[in-house]
Amino acid sequence: MPDCLFCKIIQRSISAKFVFEDDDAVAFEDINPQAPTHVLIVPKKHIPGLADTSDADAALLGRLQRTSAVLAARLGLSGGFRLVTNNGRGAGQTVDHLHYHLLGGRAMKWPPG
Repeated sequence: MPDCLFCKIIQRSISAKFVFEDDDAVAFEDINPQAPTHVLIVPKKHIPGLADTSDADAALLGRLQRTSAVLAARLGLSGGFRLVTNNGRGAGQTVDHLHYHLLGGRAMKWPPG
């Protein structure tokens, strides 16, 4: 998608501090971190949001979850971490490209938001 911020980051036309990349996804530091560690995990395939996925995306969704766990370990989040995805404006999604927020490095409160 030519106007998608995350597609531009994936294509390297907008810079970001990458912490991970493979054939399916990238992960980079959030520019407005909400925790000491705040990484966005983004599929390379443009999907507007979680509600826009289909059964054909099940393997990709599982891969993103697994990537989150691997990154959490790599980033030293042994004390715990939170993985969040927002779907739609009402939930706080500001970029229409599916992504997960990996947050850690501080105690998380419940309920969030």
